[in-house]
Amino acid sequence: MIYFDNAATSFPKPEEVYNGTLKAMKEYGANPGRSGHKLALKAGRGLYETRDIISKLFNINNPMDLIFTYNCTDSLNLGIKGVLKKGDHVITTSMEHNSVLRPLKHLESKGIETTIIKGDSKGRINPLDIERNIKKNTKMIIMTHISNLTGTIMPVKKVGEIAKKHGIIYMVDGAQSAGVYDIDVEEMNIDILAFPGHKGLLGPQGTGGLYIREDIGMEELKEGGTGSSSDSLYQPDIRPDKYESGTPNTPGIVGLGNGVSYIIDKGINNIRAHEEDLTKHFIEEILKIDGVKVYGPLKSGEQAPVVSINIRDEDSSEISYILDDEYDIAVRSGLHCAPLAHKTIKTFKQGVIRFSFGVFNTHEEIEWGIKAIKEVSKEI
Repeated sequence: MIYFDNAATSFPKPEEVYNGTLKAMKEYGANPGRSGHKLALKAGRGLYETRDIISKLFNINNPMDLIFTYNCTDSLNLGIKGVLKKGDHVITTSMEHNSVLRPLKHLESKGIETTIIKGDSKGRINPLDIERNIKKNTKMIIMTHISNLTGTIMPVKKVGEIAKKHGIIYMVDGAQSAGVYDIDVEEMNIDILAFPGHKGLLGPQGTGGLYIREDIGMEELKEGGTGSSSDSLYQPDIRPDKYESGTPNTPGIVGLGNGVSYIIDKGINNIRAHEEDLTKHFIEEILKIDGVKVYGPLKSGEQAPVVSINIRDEDSSEISYILDDEYDIAVRSGLHCAPLAHKTIKTFKQGVIRFSFGVFNTHEEIEWGIKAIKEVSKEI
């Protein structure tokens, strides 16, 4: 199987991730922070080490401001619902995933106003359009770092400057960028960063995180056991305990730490260069095929390793099935949980076939993908 679905979840993982996850389960699979015996303490150290290494990757000053979650959707819901209150105004974009848009639509019924800035035909967002829509009650700006549909790299640093200038909380969805593109929460003026563990960070599914700047007040979405302040019936107000009730996915988090270590050892710049080189190869060749439509900026520096295509007006799901069944190529078709993004680039009815490349893909695999698209295009 040739796997071109890394935007959904990266696969395969580094061997260090498999080994680290299994070791945590077999050798110290106890409950961290709940007991004082050796196994529980070792599990707790595993969590802290992962928290610490992710903090280094994103330039987070205090690792305790990094909260473990179960995926990026979990993180986004906590960040959005934990901050916004009745009467607040929030600005977002048409290129967002439903993990942003659905929580915001839910909050509209609770008196929260949303402005959605529309992208252009390439999925690009103009930061000035965001600034023009700021109101007196604008509480938050939320935007993705990279579109999961078009691969468009968004101007997150520029928007961060706008948010800081106006004293607005800035939240970034790092689902498609974390582990491949540089994220510096200080340099980019990011107040809240949501990210998954299972995509570019190369960790297991069921892992994710949320960075919350120290001075940001955020309500928790659940209460329960934390292993701390057990004498009180009220949720502790210390980080990360306030947001991490219940038993964590310790083996997954340890495996995530191994994934981040792999990225740091290999060099994030090297990983990004490899994936962008694959993307350039794919785009250059796919543009030569008659009947193929390609979406996104298609320019170096603007295009991440996510490329969506269609073959004339053929159903995207049918093409995806053929690639899987006849060529053993895994891609994703349909609307990709981003209906407004599809409406923005005018693919809502047809959907697209999305190719997303990862650190373990090769140029030989790209060539096979190109060959498959050429043949399918001729036959249909």
